[in-house]
Amino acid sequence: MALEPGDKAPPFSAPNQSGTIRSEEDFAGKKIAIYFYPRAFTPGCTTESCDFRDRHEFFTSNGYEILGVSPDKPEKLAKFKDEYNLPFDLLSDTDHTIATAFGAYGLKKNYGKEYMGIIRSTFLIDESGRIEHAFYSVKAKGHAERITKVVASP
Repeated sequence: MALEPGDKAPPFSAPNQSGTIRSEEDFAGKKIAIYFYPRAFTPGCTTESCDFRDRHEFFTSNGYEILGVSPDKPEKLAKFKDEYNLPFDLLSDTDHTIATAFGAYGLKKNYGKEYMGIIRSTFLIDESGRIEHAFYSVKAKGHAERITKVVASP
């Protein structure tokens, strides 16, 4: 199920890289840029996360909190966050509950094989918890920059 602008963002609750449970309630009244990526320390996911890191100031100056979500365990997310100096929380969605709710988990095809996995996606959520923009099946490289253009346009 794909989310559309105007839809209520699904509720979420998951441990971050430190094991602290974070939920949508922690961000009440704030804008969120939440991105889903398949696995920490892989080339594409590292590129994407570092691109969001490099644009962190832009997002925060425009009122957005950034959250990364992957199926990795908190311990691995802590190492990923530390190694790449990521200034935002990474959530551990080991059972794909959050990704499924956002429509970011499903059938993928790679080299002729089909399998279930994370569909690289990003969502901009407004202060009232509604989807502003939903981007599915995005490319890792350059994606964060494209999102900044959407945020910057009125």
